[in-house]
Amino acid sequence: MRNKIVNKIITYIKAYKNISIDEEEKIIYGLESIYILVTKAIIIFTIAYLLGIFKEMIIFLLIFNGIRAFAFGLHASKSWICLIVSLLSFLVIPYICKIIVIPNIIKLLFGLLSVILIFIHSPADTIKKPIINRKRRKKYNIISTIISIIYVVLSLYLNNFISNCLIFGLLLEIIFISPLTYKLFKLPYNNYLNYLERDEKYVC
Repeated sequence: MRNKIVNKIITYIKAYKNISIDEEEKIIYGLESIYILVTKAIIIFTIAYLLGIFKEMIIFLLIFNGIRAFAFGLHASKSWICLIVSLLSFLVIPYICKIIVIPNIIKLLFGLLSVILIFIHSPADTIKKPIINRKRRKKYNIISTIISIIYVVLSLYLNNFISNCLIFGLLLEIIFISPLTYKLFKLPYNNYLNYLERDEKYVC
């Protein structure tokens, strides 16, 4: 279905505009990404609605993306793996956040651990989107660390569900940026180093 839709759109574009092979590949990649994002969102939103946790899922999704936007992290190499991970992340975790009560001291300990690991490992790039610029990496590292500190502080004062979402959002993010997780999924880590090594060889 995905290939059929993408091919139809590409055929339509090529009928009205001449595009190079490189341009066609970029358009195909973009269309496939949009298709996966939309279909995945429809599935997750539908299941969340049927389970009666649609509002909780949206809240957790927003909180998680607040740190994800700056700390980044891995992307699954296959769409079905991405869907499974997303279902577990955005359906199971919000449900857990809704039913459990975590003492503040435990939240503080997990929160501090998250801050430390985010400071050490963020931003974690991917092979398709390496963060090559040193200033950008530093900026993302500082922002993601500050956001994680804010999350921890807020978790000690807000209502139980939001508080849990803040801590679980941080814990999920440190999993996504961990070198061990990259290794588990057999994905390259610190991809920007390949570009730095190439530039150093070029200079030499």
